[in-house]
Amino acid sequence: MVKKGFRKIATSLFVCAAFVCAAQTNLEEIKENPDRAGGIYYAYPVTESLNTPAPEGYDAFYISHYARHGSRYLISDNDYRTVINLFEKADSANALTLLGKDVLKRLGKVWLEARGRGGELTPLGHRQHRSIARRMYKAFPGAFAGNPVLSARSTVVMRCAHSMNSFCEGLKEMDPSLQIPRESSQRNMYYLNYHSPQSNYFTRHRGPWYEENRKFEEAMTNPGRIVASLFSDDTFVLRNVNPHELMWGMYWVAVDMQNMECGETFTDIFTPEELFDLWRSFNYGFYVRNSNHPASCGMLLDNAKPLLRDILSCAEAVIQSHGTGGDFRFGHDGNLIPLAGLLHIENCYAACDDPYRLHEMYSDFKISPMAGNIQIVFFRNKDNDILVKFMLNEREVKIPLSTDCAPFYHWNDVKNYYTSILETPDYKG
Repeated sequence: MVKKGFRKIATSLFVCAAFVCAAQTNLEEIKENPDRAGGIYYAYPVTESLNTPAPEGYDAFYISHYARHGSRYLISDNDYRTVINLFEKADSANALTLLGKDVLKRLGKVWLEARGRGGELTPLGHRQHRSIARRMYKAFPGAFAGNPVLSARSTVVMRCAHSMNSFCEGLKEMDPSLQIPRESSQRNMYYLNYHSPQSNYFTRHRGPWYEENRKFEEAMTNPGRIVASLFSDDTFVLRNVNPHELMWGMYWVAVDMQNMECGETFTDIFTPEELFDLWRSFNYGFYVRNSNHPASCGMLLDNAKPLLRDILSCAEAVIQSHGTGGDFRFGHDGNLIPLAGLLHIENCYAACDDPYRLHEMYSDFKISPMAGNIQIVFFRNKDNDILVKFMLNEREVKIPLSTDCAPFYHWNDVKNYYTSILETPDYKG
C-alpha cells in the first residue's frame, strides 16, 4: 500500500457521459489554433510534461511506450501535384484571381521542399521524437539507471524506423553509454501493426460505414466560396474544377504545412467555420475506421490486443528480473488510436454513431497528433510494491480503475483489468 501522508484520491469508473465535456472540441478551439483542424496532421504540441511526484519511497524503473511516427509530408507526391497542376492550368488560361495566383506561388515553394518525399518524415518529425526522448530521460531517470535493458522496435515503414532512430539518439544524447538495440522487420509486425481480417472487411471501401460517412462529408463540404475566391473564370471552373475535390485537396496541403519547414500557410484561404466542418468530417471518418464506433462491435479496438499482450509480457519480464529499462515501439495512428481505446484511457473510447455529435466527445488530434505517444511508467519501492501511471502525449491520464493514489494505479489491479479485457473473445462478425 502507498504510505500514509500521500494524497489519496479515489477515482470512479468512467462512462462516456462523464468525460464528454473534457473531450469536447468546438469552433472556438479551432479559431484559437487553426492547426488543430488538421486532426491527425496536428503537429505534436511541445510542452514540458507535468509530472505528479511518485509517492514517497517509489522510484521509476521501467517505461513501456508506443508512439506514432513524427511529422511527415503528405502520403504521396500526387497529393501536391494534383492541386498544383490544376492551378498551373488555370494560370495558363488566365482563370485565377489575385488570391489564386498568390496560392499558386506559395504552392511552388511547398513543392520545392516536398518533391519526392511523399510519406517521409519531415525534419520536424525527427526533432519531435528526439525531444520526447530527452524529456522522458529527464522525467524518469530511474528507468535508465544501473544497467538498463532497453529495446526499440518499429514497423517496416521508413518514417517509423526514422522516428525510432531519432528517439534513440535523443536518449543517447542524455547518456551516450546506453545500449538500445533497434529493429524494423516483419518479425514484430503481428503486434506493432495488427489488423484482423474481419476489421479489414469492415473498413473496406463501401463497407457498412461508408454511405453515412459519405453523406456527412458532403454536408460538411461547402466549396462554393473558396472556389469563387481562387478562380475568376466560371467556364474554366465548369470544365475543369471538381469543387469538392479542390476543397479537400487544399485542406490536406493546408493542414500539413505545420509539419514542414518552408514556412508557408494556407489556412488563411479558409474560414474558421470551413476548417471546423472539414475537421469534423475527417474526425468522424477516421474514428469509424479506427476506434469504437458501435457498428464495429469492438473489432477495431481488438486490433490492439496483440500489442497489449506484448506490453504486459514485457513489463512482467522486467518486474521478475528486478531490473530497469524500457520498451520503445513505433507505428502509426491506426495503431495508437485503437490502443488508447483498448486501454480505456479517458476520452479515447467513446461509442458514438452520430456524426453530428462525435466532436463533442472525441477528438483525433488530442489522441494521435504527429508523434503522439502512450507511456506507461512503472514505479516500485523497497518492498517491490509496484505502481504505474499512464501518460498520453506526455500528460497524465486516467483509466477506469479505482485507486487510492491517483494518478498512480496499483500494478496488480491494472494487470488483472487488462488481462480480463484480453480474455474477452474477439468479435468475429
